[in-house]
Amino acid sequence: MVKILFVCLGNICRSPLAEAIFNHKVRAMGLETRFRADSSGTSDYHIGEPPDTRAIRNAMKNGVVIEHAGQQLKVSDLNVYDYVFAMDNNNYDAIIRVSHGTPYRARISLIREFDPREEGGEVPDPFFGGEKGFQEVFDMLDRSIENLIEFLRGNETMRQ
Repeated sequence: MVKILFVCLGNICRSPLAEAIFNHKVRAMGLETRFRADSSGTSDYHIGEPPDTRAIRNAMKNGVVIEHAGQQLKVSDLNVYDYVFAMDNNNYDAIIRVSHGTPYRARISLIREFDPREEGGEVPDPFFGGEKGFQEVFDMLDRSIENLIEFLRGNETMRQ
């Protein structure tokens, strides 16, 4: 099984939304035995807390259910997961710092490397914005994750 980890700062907006979108899509495609996603934050601000209510509402509005409790990224995650996707450059850098220079097996990159509209862009944090910001984030993640799943399905070297 290929394991994916989505990472943002607090693990209550962007990364649980990405986790939920990914898992929703793979279930709909009948691929849940091949792929699984989880999410975490680089900070310890919201450990054990549910996602932001606006993220939950936005996901539901788009037909996706979020089932997650906040957790913090650990060094061991870099060897448990095959791919780790940061929402922005600051969190990408934080993921690299977590490794403390030790080798790890995960491939680390920005999730928007898979966005057909803006490859390599960042997913902005909607926390201080309104509903429109959450929908924009959902749309970015939805596009990016669609392409990510296609990449994973076509990747002959993926771990089973």
